[in-house]
Amino acid sequence: MRFRPAGFLAEPDAADDGDRLLVLWAPDWPVIAHARAERLSESAPIALVERGEVLACSRSARDEGVRRGLRQREAQSRCPGLTVLRYDSSLDARAYEPIITGLEQLLPAVHPIRPGMLAVAARGPARFYGGEKAAALALLGALRELGVADGRAGIAEGLFAATLAARATRPGQPTLIVPEGRSADFLAPLPVRLLESPELSVLLPRLGVHDLGSFAALRPHDVAARFGAEGARLHVLARGRDARAATPRTPPHDATAVIDFEPALDRVDQVAFAVRTAADEIVTTLLEQKLVCTALRVVFEGEEGEQSDRLWLHPRFFQATEIVDRVRWQLSGALRSGERRHDPDAAGELRSAVVRVRIEPETVDAAGSHERGLFGSGPEEGVHSGLSRVQGLVGHRGVLTATPTGGRSPGERQTPVAWGDRAVVTRDRTRPWPGRLPDPAPATVYEMPRELRVQDATGREVSVSARGVISAPPAALVAPGGERLDVSSWAGPWPLDERWWDARTARRAHRFQMVDGTGGAWLLVLDERGWWAEGRYD
Repeated sequence: MRFRPAGFLAEPDAADDGDRLLVLWAPDWPVIAHARAERLSESAPIALVERGEVLACSRSARDEGVRRGLRQREAQSRCPGLTVLRYDSSLDARAYEPIITGLEQLLPAVHPIRPGMLAVAARGPARFYGGEKAAALALLGALRELGVADGRAGIAEGLFAATLAARATRPGQPTLIVPEGRSADFLAPLPVRLLESPELSVLLPRLGVHDLGSFAALRPHDVAARFGAEGARLHVLARGRDARAATPRTPPHDATAVIDFEPALDRVDQVAFAVRTAADEIVTTLLEQKLVCTALRVVFEGEEGEQSDRLWLHPRFFQATEIVDRVRWQLSGALRSGERRHDPDAAGELRSAVVRVRIEPETVDAAGSHERGLFGSGPEEGVHSGLSRVQGLVGHRGVLTATPTGGRSPGERQTPVAWGDRAVVTRDRTRPWPGRLPDPAPATVYEMPRELRVQDATGREVSVSARGVISAPPAALVAPGGERLDVSSWAGPWPLDERWWDARTARRAHRFQMVDGTGGAWLLVLDERGWWAEGRYD
């Protein structure tokens, strides 16, 4: 038995280094997943682009000088034959799900880190296969059978060291096993940027600390005092004392329901009635395993072989009646082929009657995480029930909620999302948006800007010169119908120059904030077409 000195300030001993973990890594997995989806060769020069920058690239693209973080045009100039694909994180995760499921048939507990990388406790596989080296090779062989030809494995104490061990492998050496108790020595020569902290990655080298060993040599009290709680946490990782355990995920249980129709059905009410029993069985099966479904996939197959596939999300979890509602809504939209051509959320068009329906719980969660309170969930439950009923009457896109996103104008800073769906935010609002108005935002944002005129004291329309100089102080707001409001105060102009490199979508405008005589505040925009009201500060 090992004893440690009393007091919480005592230095942790080797027993606190964490369990030995085995990390399996598929290099360039995002590129592989997207290449397979687009039916491209995995050896071709491919780059995944997000917000105009290279997020990941294939080995052949790196050989041509393409690197992560390059602008798209620079990457294409370095590699003229580069295939550029837009990065889709959901595709990345979906493609990796069968690999996790396949490994779960061999391992009792799998801890997904991110698509392309997972961890397991090394002790069990090492005992079963006769050593850590044999276990790593055996699991790499299982990865090859699941479609990952170039798999890597790393073993060390703690998740941080094991992850870096896997990433330190090479094509001819797919495994790296750090000797027991030597994780700190393995981490010592590695650069501090591997801590993945943008602030410390810049600050530590300025202080003369370039590697993890130098950072680990600092006194814990000094690190906590200088860099705070986050710095103290990263200091523990640099010392090889990562105590995080591999937490197995709750594997999705097979509660998929497949209903075949003979003869085929072409009426929504018939299909909805036929899936009621299957919906009850799905919910009951999951509840028996103390699980609930939070994401549901519904697939329709027509007589001519076409499919309608959609993933439905829920803010809480699906009940049987809600599963039936989703089936009815999706089929109603899929059969309205004329309307679906204009539906941005179209999940597939059916040209013939339905011969098969597959209902599959895509994401499940522990039922205990969704238990109601002692007195229910109160107003939240009533709101969800009421909006779901309205949604059943007016259609899935009939009830929308606004989700804040990034952008310059108030209209761009919100994304309408159907009730019950989770927003897919493509514009990060935490990023800098040059030209964005500071808070507070207008309480009312017009979907279509309203036309009006802004006049000076002589009745002439106010204009702004090319140098941004206003012709005269605004004196009145005049609506198209002739209604007139005096301007009591105003601020601006603030120039707005968007997409200047594209003549078709370029926009040059000036924004103003004005307060009328009644106390109402307005956000106005002056462009080449005239004056517009974009919003109102209520």
